[in-house]
Amino acid sequence: MDVKLVARTLDLFELFAAEQRPLALAEMARLLEVPSSSCLALARTLVSRGYLYEVRKRGGYYPTRRLQLLANAINAVDPVVQMLHPRLVELRDATGETIVLGKIHGTQVIYLDVVESEKAVRYACAPGSLRPLHANSIGKVICGELDAPTRDALCAKLHFERFTGATVADRATFIDQVSAAHERGWYANIGESAPELSAVAVALDFGGDLYGLSIGGPTERIREQLSEHVATLTTAKQQILLTWQKNDAD
Repeated sequence: MDVKLVARTLDLFELFAAEQRPLALAEMARLLEVPSSSCLALARTLVSRGYLYEVRKRGGYYPTRRLQLLANAINAVDPVVQMLHPRLVELRDATGETIVLGKIHGTQVIYLDVVESEKAVRYACAPGSLRPLHANSIGKVICGELDAPTRDALCAKLHFERFTGATVADRATFIDQVSAAHERGWYANIGESAPELSAVAVALDFGGDLYGLSIGGPTERIREQLSEHVATLTTAKQQILLTWQKNDAD
């Protein structure tokens, strides 16, 4: 369950990211659908902490760079993202598609790093995005690596919402899919969350800490190059795990 004040603060920053312009208090309140008094208290707190500033008198508020600096400081010492980001760039350049690093977060998949394709038509997403585990290539390939009791406990929490005709609709089918992913070492999501989007993923096991690495893009392109993408990901996985083992030994 969301904590209302935290959710409202995050909603405000996401609003600024979407609008990309200063916002007056009345406009903030209207767009967030919250009382003006609550919006005023939130804005004053963020101003006092250095996260917002008033552009000019009655000219609206806008975020300072304080949040960006904090995010950069956090990201700079994330050992997994820091190690893998150059690999994601290499994979994007090699495949021409969007590359995502993610892991399971509750009953969803959270994207930790994203390097988007440079093509006009591409899979567009961002770090921090949450996706339904049962309709996601990263979610399924990671589930395939879990021990049976852990996997079964997780499956019991899934609701199996249908997004397309290809979305898995029940626990038994889901378990069959993740078991197959484990056997072959990869999983392809062909239009399970949206008909026009598909992806293929492999799991990365860093000493029992499981991540997923995927190539995502328009369904037609992923279908046409599925074999090549599987080979590219398999090779990348081997190289990444060798690098991790070497760093861990050092």
